[in-house]
Amino acid sequence: MSPQTIIKSPHKSVIIGAGHPFVIIGERINPTGRKMLAAEMLAGDFSRVRADAIAQVKAGAQILDVNAGLGVANPHEVEPAVITEAIRIVQEVVDVPICIDSSVLPALAAGLKAAWGKPIVNSVTGEEDRMEKVLPLVAEYGAAVIAVSNDESGISYDPNVRFEVAKKIVKRAESYGIPPEDVLIDPLAMPAGAVPGAGRQIVQMVRRVHEELGCNTTCGASNISFGLPNRRAVNATFVAMIIAAGMSCAITNPLEAEIVQAIRAADLLMGHDENCMTWIQMQRQLAAQAAAQAAGQTPEGAAAAPAAEAEGRRARLRRREG
Repeated sequence: MSPQTIIKSPHKSVIIGAGHPFVIIGERINPTGRKMLAAEMLAGDFSRVRADAIAQVKAGAQILDVNAGLGVANPHEVEPAVITEAIRIVQEVVDVPICIDSSVLPALAAGLKAAWGKPIVNSVTGEEDRMEKVLPLVAEYGAAVIAVSNDESGISYDPNVRFEVAKKIVKRAESYGIPPEDVLIDPLAMPAGAVPGAGRQIVQMVRRVHEELGCNTTCGASNISFGLPNRRAVNATFVAMIIAAGMSCAITNPLEAEIVQAIRAADLLMGHDENCMTWIQMQRQLAAQAAAQAAGQTPEGAAAAPAAEAEGRRARLRRREG
């Protein structure tokens, strides 16, 4: 039986696994590389965090990654309070599960205390010190964890080496009582511009992880296009490929329309979109928004009619099938 990873907010459960629609983990609440966001968070201004949370969920994110990597000299002192407040703000404005993203152990611990439901910890590596510190926390709070396939030797270009690191983490997690279905393997998408066949490597690893380790997989999807022109086109194509291979969630930017369109189309083609209704509704909403913009209306008002029409179509289909 295919593994199912269930992540929870107070009122919602998100199922990650084969046979279910692809799960988007929104990546935007991350100050790394966003100097303005980092400065705001450090100053106690979380208005952009609030806006990013709302926008990502509206665009289709089912889980939100929350990172407080501010690039300060004393992260162990600063980041716990910042990530706690960021998670509090996010949970105040949207009801989706949280992915707590930090390399700072006190920040992970603080995030686990602040997060409601069942979150994801992002992340643990195959380094002995990291496993000994992170996995007990994951077990204590009953969370899921992203297992990144590198260890003390660094990131290997050999996918077989990365697989063995993933296998080591799964076994160690089990020793702490963390089941394989709560370990999301990140096989590490390498930049295709630097590693020929990087996409093929991920496809092969995803299938192998499912078959041999009984785990679901995830990745930072935008890594694949690093350094290339027209990154959005590369990212969208890559996401469709990994969905076909069996990957069931990824950390990506739902505000990039190309990515979301590719995900919804791949879900449809894989049979994860009942009666194609998600795709149809999405296209109608896009058409309504375009018409509204041309007419000078608000997109929200124009989208209401297609949404109601889509619900009516569902009701007709239910009556027909019943």
